[in-house]
Amino acid sequence: MKLLEHYILRRVFQMMLTALLPVLAIIWTTQVLGRINLVTDSGQSVGSFMKLATLILPTIIPAVLPFALVIGITQTLSAMNNDSELAVIDAAGAPRSIINRPIVVFAILLSIFSFFMANFVEPKLRVAAREMVAAAYADLLSTVIEEKTFRRIEDGLYVQISERLSGRVLKGLLVADSRDPAYDLIYYAREGAVDETGTALVMRDGEVHRKAPDGNVSVVRFDSYSFDLSDLTQTRGQAQLHALDRDLPYLFNPDMTDPDVKRNYGEYRSELHKRLTSWAFPFVFALIALALSGNARSHREARIPPMATALTIALVIFWLGNYTVKLTEKNEAYAPSSTCCRLSAAASRR
Repeated sequence: MKLLEHYILRRVFQMMLTALLPVLAIIWTTQVLGRINLVTDSGQSVGSFMKLATLILPTIIPAVLPFALVIGITQTLSAMNNDSELAVIDAAGAPRSIINRPIVVFAILLSIFSFFMANFVEPKLRVAAREMVAAAYADLLSTVIEEKTFRRIEDGLYVQISERLSGRVLKGLLVADSRDPAYDLIYYAREGAVDETGTALVMRDGEVHRKAPDGNVSVVRFDSYSFDLSDLTQTRGQAQLHALDRDLPYLFNPDMTDPDVKRNYGEYRSELHKRLTSWAFPFVFALIALALSGNARSHREARIPPMATALTIALVIFWLGNYTVKLTEKNEAYAPSSTCCRLSAAASRR
């Protein structure tokens, strides 16, 4: 690569980072703050929260990168045009490839990077983040429940304690369970404890009030009562994976026995279409930026700033791409990638 090409590439890269880092920091902050409940609800340490924040950061880079590249290219070439550098390059008889080649090569490398991130790195990070959140909430009562505060464990199940002691012991326990529409249950106990496996809440010296739909209430006193948590802790302790969390090989051949695949098969088809198309945005946006700002122009020529035009076109293309992805969720005719995969699978079976 020639000296002038190195010069252009360096300026584009520096300008792209200048645009990328602030936007990335803002989006990352909003995403992280949306998960602050990991600390407030589950009692996790700040270190765990920062680990989760670190896992989130790489997942937002592919979405911001194409627009940062547009800003970097248009701003660099506009500045070179204002400084008459593009005019000097043209007057020296240099070929257009001096300007186009470093930018196109850089855009291709960023597209490859986006493909690798979106299809292999990002799914693993999403799975790790989900598993971390699931593990934080698995130990349901010993960490989630705060003293003297009603806490909703799930729809229809609320717990309050007056004091938490060492050894997983809970004092002044109140459990309100209205998950069964046939009756409502309210448990009072002087003391309780979560067993070591986390599958049962053992309450001692208390009573249970059972209210039937007709309004009748029955009261039963108990010396010891075991409240089953096995289904609840197993559900909260397992990460629920969706289409966004799957890697590319899985999207090509999803497990049809997976309940989420059966229930939301359109999302998997849509996600596959997105993975096979969105990685090309950096290359496409780079060509748009080059077409709008790659030529030397007179300062007297009135025109809309190239950055504004390029960003507008890029946003329209980005919106159309995401709109098409949504269409494929309901109708596979809009997803050529899914059709090709289906035809290739049929040919292999023959």
